[in-house]
Amino acid sequence: MFKPPKGLSRPAAAWWRELQAEYAVRDSAGLLLLQTALEAFDRAKACQKAIETEGQQVQDRFGQMKPHPLLSAERDARAQMLAALKALNFDVVPPKDTPGRPPDGLGWKGG
Repeated sequence: MFKPPKGLSRPAAAWWRELQAEYAVRDSAGLLLLQTALEAFDRAKACQKAIETEGQQVQDRFGQMKPHPLLSAERDARAQMLAALKALNFDVVPPKDTPGRPPDGLGWKGG
């Protein structure tokens, strides 16, 4: 198993280890995609924290309220994370005994 890249937050590093253990990502392209996904995760979380602190609207230099500039950065980081995870093509297996989901083996398998 590969160590998490330096610079990832603790939650992202934990997710790295969990995904490494579950999916055994070993190829260089897969490792780069996983790193990209988790860096985007960290970026989205940092944006989210700033938005929570400063509010979803900020005042511009003319005193007008406008959407916080990090709202679009957060959205873009989330999209990048999801795109990288999708490119990894991890199988999606529904949890057992969850109402409204098909039993194991009948769920969507990606692709």
